[in-house]
Parts: sequence; structure tokens; C-alpha cells
Amino acid sequence: MKEVFIFLAGLVSCFAGQAQGNFLQDATPLHRAEKALTDVIIHDIFSPPVSSRIYLYANMAAYEVLAKSDPEHYASLHGQVKTFPLIPSTNKKISSSLAAVCAFTEVGKKLVFSEPMLDDSLKNILAWYKTKKIDRSVYDASLKYGLQVADTILSWANKDHYQETRKLPRYRFLKKEGKWIPTPPAYMAAIEPYWNRIRLIALDSVTQYRPPLAIDFSKDTASLFYKQAYDVYQAGNRLTADQKAIANFWDCNPFAVNMQGHLHFAEKKISPGGHWISIVNVVALDKNMSITEASSVYTITSIALFDAFISCWDEKYRSNVIRPETYINDYIDESWRPVLQTPPFPEYVSGHSIISAAAAVVLTRLLGDQVAFDDNTETEFGLPVRHFNSFMQASEEAAISRFYGGIHYRAAIETGFDEGKLIGEWVYKKIRLKK
Repeated sequence: MKEVFIFLAGLVSCFAGQAQGNFLQDATPLHRAEKALTDVIIHDIFSPPVSSRIYLYANMAAYEVLAKSDPEHYASLHGQVKTFPLIPSTNKKISSSLAAVCAFTEVGKKLVFSEPMLDDSLKNILAWYKTKKIDRSVYDASLKYGLQVADTILSWANKDHYQETRKLPRYRFLKKEGKWIPTPPAYMAAIEPYWNRIRLIALDSVTQYRPPLAIDFSKDTASLFYKQAYDVYQAGNRLTADQKAIANFWDCNPFAVNMQGHLHFAEKKISPGGHWISIVNVVALDKNMSITEASSVYTITSIALFDAFISCWDEKYRSNVIRPETYINDYIDESWRPVLQTPPFPEYVSGHSIISAAAAVVLTRLLGDQVAFDDNTETEFGLPVRHFNSFMQASEEAAISRFYGGIHYRAAIETGFDEGKLIGEWVYKKIRLKK
């Protein structure tokens, strides 16, 4: 860690003068840090659950620095989240903004593969601070403190059982009717089958909001299971242009495999959790949030996403339901293909539904039920902006997009959405950041 501090200190050695103006509450550097982290997550191809873990700890680190600087209006996670550590204090004069961004970036660096990309990002952010003429001693103290907080958060993060799950045996899918098996075109191995072992943040247990049992598998054309599969099949054959646009907008597949003859290549996209982090960015900018307020919204959203993924993944590998693509190809039409590439994990419940509903609920509780915004998340992936009149409207569209995409039955979407709303309400009730 000393080497990191020397590096950072070297970047600010030429600065002098006194901090001035209102930049201390300017959220610009945090927004830049969030985008840089998202870019690295995309580059390194982290799965949706793992991505949520990276966002969680990085945002916690930044928030704790900022909350400590304004205890009158913001509450620490210490005492609200079980086992969450007490963040160290400092008697030095610091810029909480700079310290928070430093803590965010340092935590992010330790959780990704491409650390140099975040070093470059921090260098650019520090160039922004350079224009503010902060005193050299304040700079140095801020960076040092940010690293101390990062160390504390990382030490706690390392106890969440993630490392233990890296050592567990590879998941073996069941060769049994009605159960999930890998899907074309790449037939990828199951993603994060042990994610239900990861330490929760707000939920009391992984089974707290366990959904109803999935519909019983059946090949009988009169059965509920056949009917729900045929519903997906018919919808996929009759999609409107807008329905296809919705499916693609919310696809958020971090690693879509394209196969053209003998040529195989991957198309990297933002994760579904990253999409909601981007929505926070859009709204924070629209509302001109201070860095502390923006950080609190990023953090509570990250908590909702994180716990929702754990709850969802617990059910996925418990019920182990066959995907529509497999069922339809086996029992209805062997030539049928969904609009979207089927993700490599079981079907029930829908991850998009549960995490979108959870995020939308906490955002609605915090910011209101009529917050309109233009979601530009997907423009860098060649898709147009979509307008939403509320967070719930966006979450409902995200949920139904998986039906249009041909990768979920309606039951998984509706049940997952209900579960996500319960998780979001619980997170909002359990974790109160703004006093």
C-alpha cells in the first residue's frame, strides 16, 4: 500500500494553494470514477453477480468517507450492516471528496483484473482536482486517508466468502428432463452456482423472500408448463419492432458469443446491475446532486442489487428450471431461436426482474415516484436513448424485456419482480443513509 500512496502523492506534488469554491460537493469526480469502474468491469467480463460485488464495496468505501465528513446529515453503515467495520478517523485536514474518490478507486482496483485502467482514470480525476488549487498537505492527507478507508473495506470484503467459492468444484448440470442444461451457441458453463453462499448486506437470510415453487415440468400440451413455453414461442414469432428494441436495450449480456462460420468473437456489454448504476448517474446529474448525496444513492442502489442477486441465484440453482430455448427446441420447434442469447444459468426466477425491481423501489423511495429521465446507458453500444417517466416504469420494461427476448417464461418474470420489490422495500427500511 505504501507504493500506491507514493504513486498518488507523486501525481499531486506540483499542487499548491488553498482549497476554494463549491467544488468540494461537486459530484463530477465520483461520476467519472463510477464510469471508469463500469468500463473496467465490461473490459474484464465480470458476470452480473460478481459485478454487483465490485460496485458494492467501491461505493461503500466512498460513501463512508463522505458520511464521516457530514455526520449531521448522513449515517455510517456501521451499526446498520452486520459486522460492518468502524471506519478510521483522521485528525488531518482533508478533502473528503478527494479521499472518497481515492477510496473508491483503490477498492475497485483490488476487485478487478485491469488495475492500470483505474490508475489511468484516477490520474485524469486528479487532474480535475489540480484546477482547484488544493493545498499540498491537504492533498497528501486526503489520499492517505482514502487508502486507509480502502484497506478497512477490503479487509471486510475479504470475509464475505467470495474467495471460498472460487475453490469449490465446477458445477455439474443434471441430465434430467426439465432441468437446466447449457444452451447454444457457446454452451457455456454455469455462472456462479455457489453465489447463495456470499454474505448478505441488508437481508437477514438468503431465504427471507424465497419465491413460490416453480411450475412443475411437463411435456403434456395441456399442462401449465407447456402453455408457458408456448407463450414464449408465439411471442418470439410475433415481436413488434418496439418489443425487439426493448429486448435489445435491456439485454445487458456481459459476454455474448457471436458465431459466423468458423469465426467466434465476443461482444462485451454492460451488466444489468451496471445499467442501474448508470441510471443513478443520469438522475444524479439531472438533479445536480452533491457528491455526498450522489454517493448515498449509488450505495443504497448497490446494496439492493447485491442482495437481490444473491437471493435470485439461490432460487435459480435450487429450482434449476429448463430454459425456454431448450424446451421449445425439444418439444415444440427444433429450429426456433430466441431474439437474445440465453444466459448460462437456470431460468427461475428472472434476474433482470428481481434486481430491477429492487433498485427501482429504493430509488423511488429516496427520490420519488415521478422522476422522469432519459436513459442513455446503451448509446455507446449503438442503441438509442429511451425515456422513462419513473424508476418503476423502467424496471417493468426491464422485466418484460426478458420475455420479449425469449429467455424467460412469464412466471419467472412476474414472480421475480414481486420478490425484487420486497427486497427493495426491506433494504430501504433496514438501511437509512440520509438522516
